[in-house]
Amino acid sequence: MDTTQIDYARNGVLTPEMQQVAETVYIDEDTILSDVANGSLVIMTRNKSQPVAISKGATTKINVNLGTSSANIDPGSEIEKVTVAEKHGADTITDLSMGGDISGIRKSVFENTSLPVTTVPIYQSTVEYGMKNVTEDDILSTLKNHIYEGVSSVVLHCVDSYTLEKLKGSKRVMGMVAKGGSFTSVFMLTNECENPFIQHFDEILEMLRKNDVVLSLGNTMRSGCIHDLSDGAQKVEIETNVNLANRANKKGVQVIVEGVGGHVQANDISDSIRFYKSMSKYPLFVAGPLPTDVGLGYDHIAGSVGASMASGAGADYLCYITPSEHLALPTPEQVREGVVAFKIAAHIGDSIKYGISDRDLMLSMKRRKFDWNGQIEMAIDPDKPSEMCPIKGPCTMCGDYCAIKIMQNYLSGDN
Repeated sequence: MDTTQIDYARNGVLTPEMQQVAETVYIDEDTILSDVANGSLVIMTRNKSQPVAISKGATTKINVNLGTSSANIDPGSEIEKVTVAEKHGADTITDLSMGGDISGIRKSVFENTSLPVTTVPIYQSTVEYGMKNVTEDDILSTLKNHIYEGVSSVVLHCVDSYTLEKLKGSKRVMGMVAKGGSFTSVFMLTNECENPFIQHFDEILEMLRKNDVVLSLGNTMRSGCIHDLSDGAQKVEIETNVNLANRANKKGVQVIVEGVGGHVQANDISDSIRFYKSMSKYPLFVAGPLPTDVGLGYDHIAGSVGASMASGAGADYLCYITPSEHLALPTPEQVREGVVAFKIAAHIGDSIKYGISDRDLMLSMKRRKFDWNGQIEMAIDPDKPSEMCPIKGPCTMCGDYCAIKIMQNYLSGDN
C-alpha cells in the first residue's frame, strides 16, 4: 500500500475505514476528511477489523500492554491475556515481548486477536543482538521486519543528545524509566552518535507509508514518581516530538504523540494535558498517569483516577495499568482488572469532554425498577456484577429497608 489514509483524505476520498468511523463516532464526513488530512484524527486498522479512531470527538481509547520478559517466558499465558483484553474492551494491544521466541509470540498475537497491534522494535533488537553489540543496521532491520509482518503501529523513542543533556542536569529521583527510551539512549551514548531513528527519519517514514503503519512517538522523559516534576527535558521532548510529527504528517504518515505519562501529581495532570494540546493537533497517548506512588498492588486503581482526569482534560488514548505494575508481569485476571479500570476511567473522561452518557441513565432507570439483568447489560464489565446480584430484589445491602422501595410504596399510597 503506497497510498495512506492521509493521502486519500487530502484527495477528498472517503475510504471504507473513514466511512466506518463516521458511522461510529458521529463526526461528519467533511470533518473526518479534514482531520485525517491534518493529522488530528488517526485511524488505526488491521486487516478487515473495525478501525479504531483516535482523536478529539471520538471516545477515549484504551491500549493494553502485554508480552514476555527475560524472567517470565510463558507464551500461552500471553495469548490468554490477548483474549481477555479483547473480551473486556481493549481497543489496541501492544506486544512488548522480550523473552523466548519473540517473532513467534508476535505471530501468535496476530493470530489470536482482531485488534490493531503495536510493537516497540528496539526491544527485540536489544534482546537479539545485545545492548552493547546492536548496530544501527540491526535496529532498522528489526523495525522493517515488524512493519512488513503487519503491525498496525510502532513506537519509536526519538530522544536526542540535547534532551539527554537536559536530563543530566535534572535532580530527578527516578531518572529515566522508559525502557525503550533507555535502550535508545544507551545506544547513542555507547556509540557516541545521534539517535538512529532521527538520523534515518525520512527513510523510516517511507517504510511506514508502504503499509500505512501509525507512528507513535515515545515518551522517553516521562516522570517515574510524582516528586519528579515536569522539567526541561520533558518540554524539549514534546517540542522534538511535535516537530517530528509535523514531518510525518507532511509525508502522509499517521502519527500519535506520547506524553504526560508515568507519574504526575494530581494537580498537574489537567494543566499538563492542556499544555500539550496547546502545542499540538496530534492525538495524545498517555500511560496512566499515576497521581500517587503509594498504591502499590492497586496501581490500576490509582492509574485509573489519573487517567480519568487526563481523558477529561483532552487525552485521546490511554495505556492501561494493572495491579502488578512495578512488581511483576500481570496475570490474565490482572489484565482484566486493568482493562476494566481504564474503561471506567475513559468513560468518566468522555463524560467530562462530551457530557454524561445515556448508558448511565439507562442503568439508573433499570436500577429503579430492580431490573438486575438490565443493570448488568449496561455495566462496563457485565461478568463481575452477574456474580454478585440477587436473583430478585431488593439486594442484601438493605434487605426489607430499601430506600427506593420504601419511597415508591409511600408515593404510590401503598404504605
